[in-house]
Amino acid sequence: MSNFDDNLKVLRDEIDDIDSKLVKLLVKRLAVTTKVGELKSAEGMPIFAPDREAALIQQRRQQAEEAGLSGDLIEDILRRLMRDSYISQDASGYQCINPNCNKVVIVGGKGQLGSIFVDLFQRSSYQVAVIEQEDWPQSKAILADASVVIVAVPIRLTSKVIHELNNLPDDCILADFTSIKETPLFEMMKAHQGPVVGLHPMFGPDVTGLIKQTIIVCDGRDKAKYEWLLQQFRVWGAKTYQVSAHEHDQAMSMVQVMRHFSTIAYGYHLMSEGADIENLVNMSSPIYRLELIMVGRLFAQDPILYSDIIFSNPDNITMMKRFAYRFLELLEEVEVGDKEAFVSMFKQVSHWFGDYADDFLAESKAMLLKANELKKH
Repeated sequence: MSNFDDNLKVLRDEIDDIDSKLVKLLVKRLAVTTKVGELKSAEGMPIFAPDREAALIQQRRQQAEEAGLSGDLIEDILRRLMRDSYISQDASGYQCINPNCNKVVIVGGKGQLGSIFVDLFQRSSYQVAVIEQEDWPQSKAILADASVVIVAVPIRLTSKVIHELNNLPDDCILADFTSIKETPLFEMMKAHQGPVVGLHPMFGPDVTGLIKQTIIVCDGRDKAKYEWLLQQFRVWGAKTYQVSAHEHDQAMSMVQVMRHFSTIAYGYHLMSEGADIENLVNMSSPIYRLELIMVGRLFAQDPILYSDIIFSNPDNITMMKRFAYRFLELLEEVEVGDKEAFVSMFKQVSHWFGDYADDFLAESKAMLLKANELKKH
């Protein structure tokens, strides 16, 4: 072997030794974070502490930069470690916020979303019952002593199911997990005179836990009586965000409906044009690859879920027509070569985004780096 090969082997052996020590340190760190999770659960503290996380990352960034290392590198490593530590902490049980709760009943609890909450309630030592279609003949007995009833069925079935829940105990909390809120909340208020709350978990069925997830809350009736339920969500790591049902549905028409419809239309267009996906992927920069990933992700899921969301509200059609009009308006500027008008529009939108534009640019850079690392083709 040459001197070069000898020297290279020595250095590589040194790197291997350092990496081995890193693994041992990470094992030690995981053991400590697991104990932290157990302690938090025993005290009913949320797993996720945003202020603590932000302070820790800032401290380690400063330490790294003073030592001549990249702050971005250290932050990336820490965030990945924290994500794993949250999973390890999430593996244990949780404190039961309301030990006086008789029973939690989840209608549709065997579904993808419902089953997540069945597991979480059970891990918090609640008595949990599930009602599926075949259980309706026994539903009266199941619901008789319920403290919480959550409707977690497809949108098209939600109102029908709520109509059947018209004889719940007076102090029972009635809630739903539907992605539209005005109609279900109205129906729940009619069916039940006790505490009512509309909930929209802003995540899909592929989540492993609620840490850093958002649950939107729309007040119906007797907020003080269902506050413990929201606190239970927070103990599980979720963030609750309260808005009116009307505000929620307006926002979802833009955040969910229009975005899903646009993505579906783009996928349909690619197919209709006979696009070669392999070529598109091979020639894509990270940002375009990420866009293709989001399109492909949608088409890997249940079409009924998306059709239910898009068809759920006639007002969605009006919103999507306005979007289509603006698309054609901009296309006309391109067609006639009016670049000045196009640039003017671009600047107006940039001004409207304000500081969020720069924030999103920074966030997207981190996402693109991760997408590029995961590239398989």
